[in-house]
Amino acid sequence: FTSLRDGPQCFSSKEASPDHFWLLNTSMEGFKLILGSGSASRKEILGEMGLEFEVLKADIDERAIRHEDPATLVSILGNKKADAILERMNSHGVPEYEGEVFLLTGDQVVVHNGKILEKPLDEKEARTFIEGYNRAPARTVGSIVITNVKTGERFESLDTAEVYFHEIPGEVQFENWRNLHCRQSYRYSKPIMPMNSFVLLGH
Repeated sequence: FTSLRDGPQCFSSKEASPDHFWLLNTSMEGFKLILGSGSASRKEILGEMGLEFEVLKADIDERAIRHEDPATLVSILGNKKADAILERMNSHGVPEYEGEVFLLTGDQVVVHNGKILEKPLDEKEARTFIEGYNRAPARTVGSIVITNVKTGERFESLDTAEVYFHEIPGEVQFENWRNLHCRQSYRYSKPIMPMNSFVLLGH
């Protein structure tokens, strides 16, 4: 989401090559933003950027949508969420907004040792994930899909980052593993281990 600071910089999903980028010529004060996610992390990021937005959830079965390629998977999920929200908005009538209206959706997965990790089912699995980060770095793959609600034009961008951890002590305690509400069992903003335990490299 950091690309939104100077305007969303994305490539058109209608183009085959991700090397072509466009800058949406819309000032930060000139549009209505709808976040198509109930994610606390995404709401926190947009809030820290000083953006005002509404929240609409897609309510799709994400586990029913599978693909072996992480980039393809997050792209499909980001677009499916947008499709579901637009369908619901159209069935109930789109409110009359002044200016442009953008719907922001997306998804992120974590890949470790070539395997896409799901959200941990229990504390044991969460610990298994974290112990694995001592042996090999994790890689996040995320998508951002921005849809112009009025015109239907859609833009998309993908981002990856590798996370290298220093040695994680085996006695790391979880106050409540269910609060690890993200796939990789850690959060950069509020990590369960000291901030100097890992290095984040993004591109």
